Amino acid sequence: MTERELPPVTALAMASLTLIVAGGIYLSAHLPQHVSLVPAVVLLVGSALLLFINLALLARVQDFAWDRFFEVAKWSLLAYAIIAGMIEYAFVRDHLHGGALVVLTLSLVIFAVHVPTLVGFTVARYAEPAAVGKRAAA
Repeated sequence: MTERELPPVTALAMASLTLIVAGGIYLSAHLPQHVSLVPAVVLLVGSALLLFINLALLARVQDFAWDRFFEVAKWSLLAYAIIAGMIEYAFVRDHLHGGALVVLTLSLVIFAVHVPTLVGFTVARYAEPAAVGKRAAA
């Protein structure tokens, strides 16, 4: 069996998540004092750019087990949306407000989308595409 040519989804996701974590650490290290949002926003924009590139590259893949991808990714998305919601609740409960809250909220959105994408991709890349499986059974 030959290995299919797939985009570097895992590498891009890990780079994106690294940028998000770095931005979160930067903000957390300076709170509750006033903190410049410029470094965190730059990291957020870089992470968002990697997310969109990753999704665009993944969407162009032919002969992929999309049914398995969405089956896994939707449940992961539900779990990570709940996790992100709980973290957001902690931010609001700790009276975080203003730009720092916006940057951290957007970071949580990227986190809650990219991890399920990564999990779904990891499972689907080793699954047989539905169309191929149907042709083999015929």
